[in-house]
Amino acid sequence: MDTHICSGRGSNGLGTQSDYGFAFDDSNFSDRVLMIEVVPDLPELKTEEEGLSLVVDWARKRKRRREEINRRGNDADVVVQRDEQVVNCTALEMEDGLADDEWEEEAVVMLEESPSGIVMTTNLFGDDEESENDDSSTDMDSSNPLRVRTLHISSPILAAKSRFFYKLFSNGMKESEQRNITIQIHASEEAALMDLLNFMYSNTFSATTPTAVLDVMMVADKFEVASCMKYCSHLLRNLRMTTESALLYLDLPFNILVADEVQPLTDAAKQFLAQRFKDITKFQEDVLSLPLSGIEAVLSSDNLQIASEDAVFDFVLKWARMHYPKLEERREVWSSHLLHLIRFPCMTCRKLKKVMMCNDFDPKLASKLVFEALFYKAEAPYRQRSIAAEAGNALYHGYVERAYKYRPIKALEFETPRQQCVIYLDLKRDECASLFPAGRVYSQAFHLGGQGFFLSAHCNMDHQSAFHCFGLFLGMQEKGSVSFAVDYEFAARISPGEEYVSKYKGDYTFTSGKAVGYRNLFGVAWTPFLSEDSLFFINGILHLRAELRVRV
Repeated sequence: MDTHICSGRGSNGLGTQSDYGFAFDDSNFSDRVLMIEVVPDLPELKTEEEGLSLVVDWARKRKRRREEINRRGNDADVVVQRDEQVVNCTALEMEDGLADDEWEEEAVVMLEESPSGIVMTTNLFGDDEESENDDSSTDMDSSNPLRVRTLHISSPILAAKSRFFYKLFSNGMKESEQRNITIQIHASEEAALMDLLNFMYSNTFSATTPTAVLDVMMVADKFEVASCMKYCSHLLRNLRMTTESALLYLDLPFNILVADEVQPLTDAAKQFLAQRFKDITKFQEDVLSLPLSGIEAVLSSDNLQIASEDAVFDFVLKWARMHYPKLEERREVWSSHLLHLIRFPCMTCRKLKKVMMCNDFDPKLASKLVFEALFYKAEAPYRQRSIAAEAGNALYHGYVERAYKYRPIKALEFETPRQQCVIYLDLKRDECASLFPAGRVYSQAFHLGGQGFFLSAHCNMDHQSAFHCFGLFLGMQEKGSVSFAVDYEFAARISPGEEYVSKYKGDYTFTSGKAVGYRNLFGVAWTPFLSEDSLFFINGILHLRAELRVRV
């Protein structure tokens, strides 16, 4: 049998393919007999719960066991009996990326002659423990099946769809020529296997619910039917997504998660969770209850609606302490899964100082991340853009600002000859456009003389001219009844010179909760302010500067 007959993982499961449904279980079009022995499920797989909860429990237990098996290197379990040869299907599995000669070599595992045919046990859940001796019983007992189903099969059709059957029928040993093949499955796998066999003939199956389709996909992975995995992924993406189903798709065993056919499904699950919980403040308790895969999906989003990256860090710190109370485990999760999701260059210097003192992750690693963030902040804007471009890719967004409720700023503080600070605030054109007709956006807080301040940009109605315009205001955070006198100046970069030009200056004595500013900073209406030929946007960015000095 030529190798090109096997479709492999790269086949298109949604394209036009031949329909051999008429030949399914028809002796006239078959050259072999497949006997399916259905044995009882393992005790730990039985549950009183129905529906999706069963699959959730099933997938998570299976994932843990498979990871355990991978750590032990227990890839195959071959048990030879007196009258038959029993081969666990995991012995025929191939790792993603193996060359053809490698997976053909792995398929040659049936070494002994068997007069009664080939008996193969397939266990989707994996074995928890190796047999301690040759006399110990296996998970599947062929002597006591619940029932036996017999099907007439066509080896060319199955081999064309399944690398598993291709290897079985073409391994060059005497077994590959035998007519009768017996496989053992658990009762919970029976419906999924029948759907898979139907798919290999007709390119479709009867399963319609998320749990049933997922079961078929798991069996398709076991028997290496890439086109069916792709078809299942397509069906699941078109079904209604829920938080539970999205988490289930992200919690599949690693070998399935990395399969190309499943990537669109996992991407859709991540996007669903990111969109569902983009407002962390609104769904705080729900997000805190998410498992690791869920929190990773939410934190990977650029559209996360949260006050600032400082708030993101505080939230993840709280989540990690809830889910991983042991310090050693928490540090491991931070270093392997969480730290790359925090955008340290977007955090304030005050919060970065607290990161340095945080005991939840390795001090050396914390120092490295904080210093990188501080060096980035100290760079000129053109260097920051260059650094972000070099480091950025589809998986790492560490320098990308999210949709913060409080916009990041760059602050310079001076103590002499007078207490003074210079604040730089950049706003994108679409951010400004979204303020119409009466919106406002706030900056992160900054400090002068021990007091907290903020900038706020508004879309105002100019009452004298009766048109909308752009305004900028300076406010002091509420803190007791203290009064605080400052001199202030607002400036903006103007084309074509692109230098900062002073637009408004004044002095004000603040009391808590008060703000001062200018309703029409640029003296133009809203439409010309936002126009493509506007003098105030340079490469789509509005550059604002505020200078504050403590009045003596």
